[in-house]
Amino acid sequence: MKKVFPILESERVILRKFVDSDLESVFKGLSHPDIIKYYGISFDSMEATKEQMLWFADLEKNGNGIWWAVCSKSDGKFLGAGGLNDLSKENKKAEIGFWLLPDNWGKGFMTEAIPLIYNYAFNTIALHRIEGFVETKNSNCKKALAKLKFNLEGTMQDCEIKDGEFISLDIYSKIAGR
Repeated sequence: MKKVFPILESERVILRKFVDSDLESVFKGLSHPDIIKYYGISFDSMEATKEQMLWFADLEKNGNGIWWAVCSKSDGKFLGAGGLNDLSKENKKAEIGFWLLPDNWGKGFMTEAIPLIYNYAFNTIALHRIEGFVETKNSNCKKALAKLKFNLEGTMQDCEIKDGEFISLDIYSKIAGR
């Protein structure tokens, strides 16, 4: 029996499975300098962006996570993406990730979409912990997680190299029932 992809909805957004026609929007997002500044992946062609679309599908197929296209509920417009990866059923945890096209920043879409994702994780997948690893300089993301009552657990200093420079990551968590 084929598993049905979960569609999540709130007042203004709908989270749905990626479709082939999303490719151009995903490329637009993951090649935009303001998005990739703090995002771990970027693409310089539509062809290369197809890898990301396959990654979204493989995550779900392999049980390692699930990502949704975040869309406007009123007109279906693609706004961005969000989801869970590095899902560990053994440890009942996953990492949350998200990005929005810049035209949609500051409008509350992510603070509406993220609870849909973590509530799905807690109530449907039965996870206990959601983790967020945020570059220390990414103040917009940190503000959104704080607004959603994610707990700042600490900072991993100079833990990764990006563009030839060390970066630090702040660790956030959301625990089921808290």
